[in-house]
Amino acid sequence: MHIEPGIVDGSKIVLSYATAGFSGLYAINLAFGEIKKRGLLSLTARSVITTALVFCFFEVLPHYPVGVSEVHLILGSTLFLLFGMAPASIGLAVGLLAQGMFFAPYDLPQYGMNVTTLLVPLFALQLVATRTVAPGMRYVDLKYRQALALSVTYQAGIVAWVAFWALYGHGIAADNLASIGTFGAAYMLVIVIEPLADILVLAIAKSSATMFRNGLFEPRLLGAA
Repeated sequence: MHIEPGIVDGSKIVLSYATAGFSGLYAINLAFGEIKKRGLLSLTARSVITTALVFCFFEVLPHYPVGVSEVHLILGSTLFLLFGMAPASIGLAVGLLAQGMFFAPYDLPQYGMNVTTLLVPLFALQLVATRTVAPGMRYVDLKYRQALALSVTYQAGIVAWVAFWALYGHGIAADNLASIGTFGAAYMLVIVIEPLADILVLAIAKSSATMFRNGLFEPRLLGAA
């Protein structure tokens, strides 16, 4: 989902600073709420883990340039289910920044667009989770269709934001629309894989409950809300 350099440039890129700023403020609000509930140490530990995982997702897992962006297996819903909303948000933002600083400095001008593309769909995922997962249900008991709903929400959000940035930058020219379509079609594979990854990870957590029942994981993972 890395927006290619040149897709949005000049004065238009200012919009990405605004969207990133609002996303960041919401993530900070989530972080303060998490600190009140579980303390700074727990949030910090989980955020360090999610940051390291996101960095690995971007650098180690296969990723390919397709159309207007790149196809990555980001596993945003997996991070949400295992570590919670605030740590997942921090991990995505900081992991993306670290990847740009150390391995892809040419992506840093697009950081505002890319972090918006990662975080806003995660916020939408949280909303869907509150409506599709019963308050008394543990995350380890999620069905495939529920994991699929979360994954589709997140990945569809990413595709929608990439399409928005591409249209905002280059308009509705035929070649631009074709590139957007190619990118969206390629992301269908991610939508298939991520729910399977979620179900596998949740099954491991359920069978190894003692290992996962600690301050490093989301309490909802093994306990009711």
